[in-house]
Amino acid sequence: MLYPIIMAGGSGSRLWPLSRQLKPKQFLPLVNSEYSMLQETIKRLEGLETAEPRLICNEQHRFLAAEQLRELGMEQANIILEPVGRNTAPAIALAALQALSNEEDPILFVLAADHLIQDVQAFHSSVQAALAFAKAGKLVTFGVVPTCPETGYGYIERGKSVGQNGYLVSRFVEKPDLKIAESYIASGNYFWNSGMFMFRASRYLEELTLHRPEIVSACREALAGGEQDMYFTRVNAESFMKCPDDSIDYAVMEHTADAVMVPLEAGWSDIGSWSALWDVSPKDCNGNVFVGDVLHEGISSSYVYAEHRLVAAVGVTDIVIVETKDAVLVTQKSHVQDVKKIVDQLKSIKRHEHANHREVYRPWGAYDCIDNGARYQVKRITVNPGAKLSVQLHHHRAEHWIVVSGTARVTNGEKTYLVTENQSTYIPIGQVHALENPGVIPLELIEVQSGSYLGEDDIVRLEDKYGRVKPE
Repeated sequence: MLYPIIMAGGSGSRLWPLSRQLKPKQFLPLVNSEYSMLQETIKRLEGLETAEPRLICNEQHRFLAAEQLRELGMEQANIILEPVGRNTAPAIALAALQALSNEEDPILFVLAADHLIQDVQAFHSSVQAALAFAKAGKLVTFGVVPTCPETGYGYIERGKSVGQNGYLVSRFVEKPDLKIAESYIASGNYFWNSGMFMFRASRYLEELTLHRPEIVSACREALAGGEQDMYFTRVNAESFMKCPDDSIDYAVMEHTADAVMVPLEAGWSDIGSWSALWDVSPKDCNGNVFVGDVLHEGISSSYVYAEHRLVAAVGVTDIVIVETKDAVLVTQKSHVQDVKKIVDQLKSIKRHEHANHREVYRPWGAYDCIDNGARYQVKRITVNPGAKLSVQLHHHRAEHWIVVSGTARVTNGEKTYLVTENQSTYIPIGQVHALENPGVIPLELIEVQSGSYLGEDDIVRLEDKYGRVKPE
């Protein structure tokens, strides 16, 4: 039985402004409007004999990940939380160590949460071929049969054939320039590096101990000093921060004598840019992809995404337009790899648009900042049925809540009472308060904040059902 390990720690900055730090591309429905990339990754495992997938993600995405797993009926799925990103070699080491503590010696199937695979049957065939090598103690990587001289991917050069549908790995190659990529395609000996792997947990740790023992040591210490919080495995932050930052390719696969590559020809893409998303999306007769409320005249080979408003495009070719509630991106398709530079600019001038959407998700629901000024801010708040915000207070702002739909249970100082549709309540500065939805439908309310400082860091949490109160 395979033990799927899904890595969901990426930031997806090249798909800004749709992908943001607090809701990156793996949690977005980019290709299928019904399921996110993470959910699609899990669903394509159906038909294989696997254990329940184990997820590795960043601490700040824990509730988003848990909710998306819950939507698939995986209420108790284990999620390993990384306090900081340390690349793929340590992440897989955490999963391997944890797996060995619970199982005899499972075969790990390492997947990225943000890849597209269009031919699931072909994917399953490659997985079955890889399984035979993994059982024999090999460390398997999946090489995607290339369809063009892509400069955005790393490559794997195949060696001599072994077994059925396998090759020894001759070498791993960094992202090439176009001329070199064209020579790779012409040779027929190079494959795109998919970032997917399969091996026994013990074999991975043996090789990692041989080549990067300090990673194994730091991960053992981090797990030993961690704790189980509901379905979250929290590793010790201080120990994990000591761990070197390294990829599995550099740490293990480039050094091991037991690397085997299995070809994968299944419509794979890492959806690493807007042009990549255009490539895999259905197009009209002029090569255009339109999502949302779009009017167009005389445009071709373009991608236009309208999330919130009408977007109109006239007389353009090979262009990408992406509109969200708080940002608009316009770029030539040939320059989409440079979107990351805009994200870097936003970070450098300390703007929030690289991290948050205007609509921000929380474990209890979401809020949308619909207006703000020097001393006021207006939010639309949605609280899920049965959910409760933390018991908290603010030093610099008062809040006025108006219920639009549903019923709110409000704690306001020493009083607890219900507020229903078209009713309101007032929370003074410094007052201990809490908001809860006791009903079976979402609670919608408008919150008007007023005061000298309105930042999210003016929240003093006293109690919280989601574990967000730091111990003294």
